[in-house]
Amino acid sequence: RFLDRQLLYDLHHSRFGNRNSYSKTDVDATFMHMKDDHMRNAQLKPGYNVQIGVDSEYIVAADIFQDRNDVWTLVPFLKHMEKQLGFRYPSVTADSGYESEEAYDYLKKQEQAPYIKPQTYEKWKKRSFKQDISKRENMDYDEVSDTYTCHAGKTLSALYVKKQKSKNGYESEVTVYECSDCSGCSYKGKCTKAKGNKRLYVSKNFISQRQISYENIMSETGTKYRMNRSIQVEG
Repeated sequence: RFLDRQLLYDLHHSRFGNRNSYSKTDVDATFMHMKDDHMRNAQLKPGYNVQIGVDSEYIVAADIFQDRNDVWTLVPFLKHMEKQLGFRYPSVTADSGYESEEAYDYLKKQEQAPYIKPQTYEKWKKRSFKQDISKRENMDYDEVSDTYTCHAGKTLSALYVKKQKSKNGYESEVTVYECSDCSGCSYKGKCTKAKGNKRLYVSKNFISQRQISYENIMSETGTKYRMNRSIQVEG
């Protein structure tokens, strides 16, 4: 009985791959949220993630993925597109669901300008975000000393740099900053939920790449690209 269970377990494990679900009637399909009922409610059903690339109202490339999250499809889709077309576009416009450090790095190496809307783009415009003292964006940063200054005027210094890998194997570096002393601070309740000192986890490469993409989309050309993307691709 144990052997039978082990064989069945191994079979399921081999079919999962990098996924956390699959359909027994279509083992290549992954369970995804589908907005297909009359009230537009999400239905959990087996399906696929289809990606398309559009140029001047024409679909120039298409591919299909098992991953539910768009963020992991951009780089392999661009590689597929270049292989099929035999050339690469000078720029890539995508919505915030495709933003990642891996995507930014790939576009930089390929010398393709990124026009990707940051995932925090809408939040940045809200007053609640601008007044949130816990956010890194609302702290002063000293590039020379590589330190942040919190709302209370205390310094957050770099402790160490840790490396982390994505599910695609992409390796990124995250710098961990910690406040010198949060004890007795009247702002601690609004700044952090940690029992000890406030910490920040910052990917410097991601921040710099995101800033480039943000400046691109805010330009006159970027505004036109984003408008055309929403009209042509969604349509």
